[in-house]
Amino acid sequence: MSDPVFDIFIVGGGINGCGIARDAAGRGFSVCLAEMNDLASGTSSASTKLIHGGLRYLEHYEFRLVRESLKEREVLWAMAPHIIWPLRFVLPHHKGLRPAWLLRLGLFLYDHIGGRKRLPPTATRNLRKDPLGAVLKSGHAKAFEYSDCWVDDARLVVLTARDAADRGAEIHTRTRLTSAHREGDHWEITTVNDAGQTRTARARMLVNAAGPWVSEVLSGLIGGNESHDVRLVKGSHIVVRRLYDDPRCFFFQNADGRIFFSIPYQGDFTLIGTTDQDFDGDPASVDISPAEIDYLLEAANQYFSDPIDKDDISWTYSGVRPLYNDGASKAQEATRDYVLKHTGGKGTPALLNVFGGKLTTYRRLAESALEHIESALGRRKPRWTAHSSLPGGGFAVDGFEAEVEGLRAQYPFLAARDAERLTRAYGTLACAILGDARTPQDLGPDFGCGLTGAEVRHLVEREWARSAQDILWRRSKLGLYGERIDGPALAAFVRDMVDAPNP
Repeated sequence: MSDPVFDIFIVGGGINGCGIARDAAGRGFSVCLAEMNDLASGTSSASTKLIHGGLRYLEHYEFRLVRESLKEREVLWAMAPHIIWPLRFVLPHHKGLRPAWLLRLGLFLYDHIGGRKRLPPTATRNLRKDPLGAVLKSGHAKAFEYSDCWVDDARLVVLTARDAADRGAEIHTRTRLTSAHREGDHWEITTVNDAGQTRTARARMLVNAAGPWVSEVLSGLIGGNESHDVRLVKGSHIVVRRLYDDPRCFFFQNADGRIFFSIPYQGDFTLIGTTDQDFDGDPASVDISPAEIDYLLEAANQYFSDPIDKDDISWTYSGVRPLYNDGASKAQEATRDYVLKHTGGKGTPALLNVFGGKLTTYRRLAESALEHIESALGRRKPRWTAHSSLPGGGFAVDGFEAEVEGLRAQYPFLAARDAERLTRAYGTLACAILGDARTPQDLGPDFGCGLTGAEVRHLVEREWARSAQDILWRRSKLGLYGERIDGPALAAFVRDMVDAPNP
């Protein structure tokens, strides 16, 4: 960024910023994106990991949001079948809470308002006969089983950024915006990276997609006055030992009117969450509270026959959702819809502020953002992302097993679990990482759990990883395996790569 002129400068490397960068670059705009930390280091890696319509949003009459989200499930699944795949959710009927007829009505709408094609419809289950019922306390007889999709949220962000870069966008991580002001028909922008290097750039339009920091960027660095439009809501999750072998998830009702999920996670664990509470601290230092841990454990223990306690927790994570402030009285009732606010134009460089949004609707949010961008900068190329693929996702939605088998046939030394993990993370690009290897030793150092030097090199060179934490907790979740990973050796290997002079 040596004082170039871009069409669009984007602040924020979460899912919305990267989604807008990808769509805009694919339409022929010159794009630069700056993220102050690692990609997906904030809200976008702290989700419940679902591509879903949001069944509970029907209770708040958010029919447009639910319909758009439901339509997006199969679009995104087709875009990235390696990191997105279908799940079945079991919703037990709980006497004294929502009546069975109301649950069935909501699921009828869920099945029919979003254009479901491939995903199977809702079914009724007898928990006294269904094997999954055995893990629950007695008294739960009837349940409804419905479809949604899982996503590796941090990888969704990184692959979206990778595709944006492949289409010409500049992606700068660990680069903080320090000032932005209008100068004639463009923005004068200054950034500083973690090495202390200050750079300047100019852009015809500025997009503020800073997530929980959207108001800080707007009021502190740009000079706007719309900080009241964002409501910060904290959500926390716990990850415990695997509670059951069935691949299905639970959607539980809690006595306080809220809901929570129990989801098989990374093969050996179960993910439980989420909480919802207003947050007024620093989003960079968000963490789960003891009260949230107690809340999630108590809620889960209302259902599971085998008790769960704090000793069973392997990991916790928290994130701050930057929701649009619609005046809802409770954090869980605040809208998850997105709102875009556009100022400038007609000779004044334009500013677009992004409020709210969720993983499932990021592609549609980007299309809406491009409408604002095109109104300011003119149209270049038509919409294109609905029928595209993310890197590694160029195979059929039912072709994952065949991809794994093909990878093992080409690299017979790979353990089955390692082949599946690599295919899940990289799809058709797994072969590019393994290259001409014929033995495990050809892949370089083994850091444990199948993570090798060849994979780490790919993550540093192609996916902006700059630390062991980037790799263990965002590019993968191998950090869950603790001492089975040689953390010091991995950190040294990454440091040597990052510090090596460019050829």
